[in-house]
Amino acid sequence: MRAFSRAVRGRGTVYLTGGASALLVGWRASTNDIDLSFDPEPAGTFEAIARLKNELDLNVELAAPDHFVPRLQGWEDRSPLVEVIDGIEWRHYDFRTQALSKLARAAARDLGDVRAMLEHGLVDEDALRRALVEARPGLARFPRLEPEALEAALARVLEGSSTGPEDE
Repeated sequence: MRAFSRAVRGRGTVYLTGGASALLVGWRASTNDIDLSFDPEPAGTFEAIARLKNELDLNVELAAPDHFVPRLQGWEDRSPLVEVIDGIEWRHYDFRTQALSKLARAAARDLGDVRAMLEHGLVDEDALRRALVEARPGLARFPRLEPEALEAALARVLEGSSTGPEDE
C-alpha cells in the first residue's frame, strides 16, 4: 500500500476486496492475488501496478464485487477506511457486496469467507438478507445468477455448511 501510494501521482481511492481484505482483517493468512479497484483512479495507476507487481512479487487483479453482482446502493459509504497514505485512500470494498459476490460463486472458500465476515462482525445476517433483496432487480444484468441460488448459498453459510455446488 505504501509503495503504490508513493508510486502514483495525485489523489484517488483504492478499494481492496477478496483476499486483500481477508489478510488485512485477519481471517486468512494468505491469498493468491490482491484484488483492487479504483474510484477515482490515481494518475499513474497502471504504471505503478506493472512495476510493483514484479518488484514485490505480487499477483494483482483488477476486480471488484460489482463486476460479478449488482452494485448495492450506498456501497461507498459502507466501504470502511483502512488508511490514507500520501493522498491515497485505501478502503475495503463494502463487505455486503463482497459477501454477495462470494455467495454468487458459492465455492467452499467463498462461503468460508462469508462466514468469516459474519464472525468478524463485518456483516450480519439481516444485512445479507437485505442485500439479496436489493440486488434482485439488478440480477438481469448478470444472466448466470439466480436469486434462488444466492439464497441457497446464504442458507448454507448460516447453517455452517462449507460445501458449495462447485465442491460437490
